[in-house]
Amino acid sequence: MSALRDLAVKVGWTRLVLIGFLALLWLGAATSTELDLTVLFTDCLTRAAMNGVLVLALVPAVRAGVGLNFGLPLGIVCGLLGSVILMDAGLRGPACFWASIAFGGALGAIAGFFYARLLERVKGDEMMVGIYVGFSAVAGASILWLLLPTHNPEPIWPLGGKGLRNTLVLDGYFKHVLDGFAAVPFGRGTIPTGLLLFWGLLCWVLAVFLRTRLGLGLSAAGANPRFAESSGIDVRRMRTVGVVLSTTLAAVGIVVFSQSYGFVQLYKAPLLMAFPTVAALLIGGASVRVATIQHVVVGTLLFQSVLTTSLPLVNELVVKGEQSSELSNIPEIARLIISNGIILYALTRKEQA
Repeated sequence: MSALRDLAVKVGWTRLVLIGFLALLWLGAATSTELDLTVLFTDCLTRAAMNGVLVLALVPAVRAGVGLNFGLPLGIVCGLLGSVILMDAGLRGPACFWASIAFGGALGAIAGFFYARLLERVKGDEMMVGIYVGFSAVAGASILWLLLPTHNPEPIWPLGGKGLRNTLVLDGYFKHVLDGFAAVPFGRGTIPTGLLLFWGLLCWVLAVFLRTRLGLGLSAAGANPRFAESSGIDVRRMRTVGVVLSTTLAAVGIVVFSQSYGFVQLYKAPLLMAFPTVAALLIGGASVRVATIQHVVVGTLLFQSVLTTSLPLVNELVVKGEQSSELSNIPEIARLIISNGIILYALTRKEQA
């Protein structure tokens, strides 16, 4: 028992519970189903890497003392806008992907600057205000998607000839630009080497930045604003830098997510994306005031692995061989229960994780 308590203290109860649950899922998949474990493993890696940049985007805001950035959809909308504009311009392939990252990131930086100005006026309520900012950004973008002038007929609604579709297919644009780069076959699955390398590169760049003079000032401003001010650090500027970086990374993250997913999803799709992202960071061991690259990697891998493994397992055990429409909805119900249950557990343990 003492060894278990020591392990729980070192690893954290949140992560220990999820690791145990994940082990049970893998045991069930190996013994009770015909699921290919190599496919499950590669799917877990892919899902973690495609969501990893969005989780990474939370770190600068937390380190700057702004808290968990629930306004992440603001940056996501900027990344989507950059992708849509460049797709409409006729760019295709890797050029479209990298241009979408650059243009979307630039839009995210501009939006993040004004978002930071707003948060300066509501100190202490940044997370609550961030939720409303994110919801407002998605609602405003929904109007934009209908009014945006476009020249490319592919993403436009076929009836009426105006407005962008809910889902834009990326075949022929930048689908799997990273996933397919130096991909390694693994059993019946494929390890997305390029996607993992890109996520790792961004994690390394942010880790290096946090060790620079500016990064140390940002962390000091978030940890103890009064001490930072007495040391000559401009706390307001550091908070602005943190929010701008967070919003920019969110814009980059949605482009990475879309190329792996194979679609650009508009309208209400980004509305709740901040919540599982925040939960993944908290599961990794972060709190409202402390977040590291290690928290990002561990939390994203655990959260996405549980979701990726549980859904096909439930489908295989419950729905296999059944034709009932009621039973066909069980995997989606299980996804909602597992996803929201993890989010609730993580948020209620945000200080103890």
